[in-house]
Amino acid sequence: MKHNFKLLDTILETRIREKHLPGVAVSIRGPEGIVFEKGYGYRDKEKHPVDEHTIMGIASMSKSSVTLALALLANERKCSFDDPVITYFPDFRIPGTPKEAVTLRSLAMHTAGIPPMEPLEWSIALNTPGRDTLLAREMRKTAPDQMNTIEQIIAYIAHCPYPTLGAPGEYMSYSNEGYAVLSYIVDKVAGYPLEQFLEDRVFSPLGMKRTVLDKDCSAAKILASDGNITSLWERDSNGTFIVDNSWSILPPFRGCACVKSTAHDMARYYQCLSNRGMLDGIQSIPEAVCEMMTGLSFPLSDSPVYCYGLYKRLWQGHTICEHSGGLHGVSSHGGFLLNENCSFTVLCNEGDQDAENLCQVMYNIYTGHSPDESHEWLHPRQSEFSEPHILAGTYICHEGEPVVLTVLTDIDRLIVRKADTEYNALFCGSTDFLCRTEKNEYALRLHFYVRNGSAWGCRISSRIYTRIE
Repeated sequence: MKHNFKLLDTILETRIREKHLPGVAVSIRGPEGIVFEKGYGYRDKEKHPVDEHTIMGIASMSKSSVTLALALLANERKCSFDDPVITYFPDFRIPGTPKEAVTLRSLAMHTAGIPPMEPLEWSIALNTPGRDTLLAREMRKTAPDQMNTIEQIIAYIAHCPYPTLGAPGEYMSYSNEGYAVLSYIVDKVAGYPLEQFLEDRVFSPLGMKRTVLDKDCSAAKILASDGNITSLWERDSNGTFIVDNSWSILPPFRGCACVKSTAHDMARYYQCLSNRGMLDGIQSIPEAVCEMMTGLSFPLSDSPVYCYGLYKRLWQGHTICEHSGGLHGVSSHGGFLLNENCSFTVLCNEGDQDAENLCQVMYNIYTGHSPDESHEWLHPRQSEFSEPHILAGTYICHEGEPVVLTVLTDIDRLIVRKADTEYNALFCGSTDFLCRTEKNEYALRLHFYVRNGSAWGCRISSRIYTRIE
């Protein structure tokens, strides 16, 4: 297939410029190796250029490395994803759930029933020097302790004041706390720290020479002896850039979000998973491990299904496995086409940016589709939802400062308010809705959970907000 990478370069450059993104690095690999790699913009205030070897944060893209470590150990019969978590942490509890019922699998798939909660933001606020944002100050006021050990996370889960979402396996709601626990289970099973295990069994065998898991960026800075490591960019309320080197430190969440890497290295990582463990003609990861991560045991549909650290979805005849990430000074997205020996990575050094959109352009052009080909899996219907009153109410998420979603009825339709934005909710079947702003932009995907004639929860993207009235 002939790929129009000149067009891709033009589109990426235009979108990065229009969004005023400080620095972006991208990489695409195919069966022949590197097919497109480039950096755009700058890594620091001195305007040193970003390139494909610039070390950047990847945030939650880190999660698949934790489950990959567990899958490697499970393949060696040292553990099983069916093991109860209490095998490794006897004090682990989810309120209202039998202690034996929560397994490594339910944590890995975000189906343990853990509601969105504050510990990750508490940990960042309390352990990151120099972080004096309004959010950090507010989080420090409410934190029950330093949130710098896994035991503190486990204790908070056990006594969480918010309702458990359901039985293990019943509902998917993204949980950084669950992956924090998995990181420390790797330590226990392997007999040495996750950081070294990943270096020995994943990063080094895959030739990821500029990739490391560390808690404070100190190891990443050693790797970047050439100075090719990014600063972190954010915008204030006036849109002015604030640039610092204050990497988020969140000790118990190390496996959730603390890998630093490059677009070049992450494309190698994803290509290996795409090609059933083969990279550069070498079986670097056992094929059975790759099957464990995203294989036939997970359903395939147009809507994303969370496997082990990766979402899996069907698009235009291809199976895409992917993940995003976001932290202070980090926006990332990467993935691969399953069994097609190709991979895609976008890393940006500004937080709260849409790296997924840039990656979708890369998917589109690589597969021969229009650059603007839609990846939306929810589609509005001509009809309206028949009983909007059962969905009306207020829903809340406690991941950090509380975020409130208000759902109102207006004759036969729903109006949704989140923060200071109002959306029209377009019915897409079942209890699914696409929300768009007055500018006709799709912004939220909602799925309501109804019990006894009334909605008790609403999933926005990957988090379940619970109803409070």
